[in-house]
Order: sequence, then structure tokens, then C-alpha cells
Amino acid sequence: MDPKRQVKLNNGHFIPVLGFGTYAPLETAKSESQEVTQFAIEVGFRHIDCAHVYQNEEQVGQAIRSKIADGTVKREDIFYTSKLWLISLRQELVRPALEKSLKTLQLDYVDLCIIHFPLPVKVGNMCDHINFISCVRMCINLHGWLN
Repeated sequence: MDPKRQVKLNNGHFIPVLGFGTYAPLETAKSESQEVTQFAIEVGFRHIDCAHVYQNEEQVGQAIRSKIADGTVKREDIFYTSKLWLISLRQELVRPALEKSLKTLQLDYVDLCIIHFPLPVKVGNMCDHINFISCVRMCINLHGWLN
């Protein structure tokens, strides 16, 4: 499938049908996030998906900006998706969370912002990045054990 293929949304905007997800385990060197995102753009991906909780927004933003700077793409060629984490779902927390991501990415806008998964928690609850990663690892291990 051509990673540049797009579909038209009902508001007239276009979204690439194939996206490149940037999640990487915490053990992965941050520089790898930048390298693989740059490579994804070079081979034609135009939809880049990231999230604050992945802790690699800075590197993903650097990758996008470097491909803009070298003329591979223009910003409007990239469809960037971000996600709101569980503690940022209250109305008054959405804008600051997005602004923080934009500052980290050093981008002017995101094309799509979605809820990472709809399970709101209060700030300060036990549901932080490290606990989330531990939970995911536990589920992966359990899945492997069950199979």
C-alpha cells in the first residue's frame, strides 16, 4: 500500500490511510526514534503518530523538522497525530497538554489530537508513565504465558 495514499474527510481535509507509530520501549535509545521517523518520512509515510507518554516527542519533532529543512516535505505534507494522556482529559487541562506537546515537538500545530484511551484519572493518581509501562509489560508477559 502506498503510504502517501489519502482519503478525504467530511470537513474537506485529507488524512493518509497509513500511519507511522512512534512508540518505542523506554530502553530504546532516544536517537533511534529520530532516525526511524526520518526514515519513515523518506520512504513516503506522511502520517506520523506520537504521544507525550511515549517520551520521544522531542526526537520525533526533530525528525519532522529535519525532513522539512532538507526539502523532503513541507509541514502541510505531514499529518501529525498526538494523543491526550489520562490525566489531561478535563476541559481545562486539554489546551496546556497540547501546548506542552507543541513546545516539545517545536511544531506550530497538530493535525489530529485523540484521547489515548478513555479512562480519565485524577492528577496525582498512581497512573503515571512508569506504572503504565509496567502494566503494558505485565499484559505482554501474561499474553505470552497464555499462548
